[in-house]
Amino acid sequence: MNATIKLEKKHFPVLLDELISIISPLYGGTFIDCTFGEGGYSKKILEYKKNSVIAIDRDRDVKTHAEVLKKKFGKRFIFINSTFKEINSINKTNKNIKAAIFDLGYSANQILDYSKGLSFSSKGKLNMKMGINRFSAHETINKLEEEHLKKIFKYFGDEKNANLIAKKIVFERKKRLLQTEDLVKIIETSYKRKYTKSHKSTKVFQALRIFVNQEISQLIYGLINSFKILPVGGYLVFVTFHSIEDRIVKFFFKNYSESSNISRYLPEATHEKKILKLLNKKPIIPTKKEIFLNPPSRSAKLRAIKKIGTYENKMNVFEKYANLLKIENFSKNL
Repeated sequence: MNATIKLEKKHFPVLLDELISIISPLYGGTFIDCTFGEGGYSKKILEYKKNSVIAIDRDRDVKTHAEVLKKKFGKRFIFINSTFKEINSINKTNKNIKAAIFDLGYSANQILDYSKGLSFSSKGKLNMKMGINRFSAHETINKLEEEHLKKIFKYFGDEKNANLIAKKIVFERKKRLLQTEDLVKIIETSYKRKYTKSHKSTKVFQALRIFVNQEISQLIYGLINSFKILPVGGYLVFVTFHSIEDRIVKFFFKNYSESSNISRYLPEATHEKKILKLLNKKPIIPTKKEIFLNPPSRSAKLRAIKKIGTYENKMNVFEKYANLLKIENFSKNL
């Protein structure tokens, strides 16, 4: 693997103004930044002196950004190196929690750090681990059976050539352990067309990243556990960047913002309860100006809700996405 390459690029927190207008930090409280990254949201919230921020991120490399905010804002800022799946385990004693915020994208600097292996321009051993992982893309490509690889590429990346790519991977790895360059070459030779709108490896690399970081279960537990710790009146905001995660967030928000039965044993017409209030029926997307300044923001969608009730029964989002969770469980073979 090449040495770590860090080509610093200016960080633009996506849809920042729109997010701030929703969570209203002017009046003070504690905000949970569940995907701290380079701290764009946290920094803006902390500019309002009545606020404090609990920031969470699984990537150990973002600690340098967290240390800068800790030095500047002191006790008003806390950083936790963890996955946001564990949000319900943080210390909430005497915390006036106002909102939980999730930006599910990856920063340009994370992609440009070739040691993470998120880019198809990386060289050497496949990685894609964002921290607190049990396995990498290297084990995934070189150990999983063909049928499992095919489903990962198809359902996590919407890759039309999933069958052929998986078949070629299994054939080529009989000769040697596959590296990043080998995978990129396999993908390129699986396309008949010489030119495509985006890089031919984009969808497979997305699928591997989702699988390696168990992003489906992380997202579902993040939704449920953040909802549970929010007090009534608190806000839950998600910024998504691809269709799978946006569908999951949209389903959760829509399903629990409509009248739903408290118990399947009670009459449908008499025991209904809404627990969420949609703040935007359609997702908020970046302006043309923001896209011009920060082109990767073009695929961003912001969805937000306000908690207006509680619900302790098992949430059916697990059943809704059981197929995707089953694919994640292929990791048990690694």
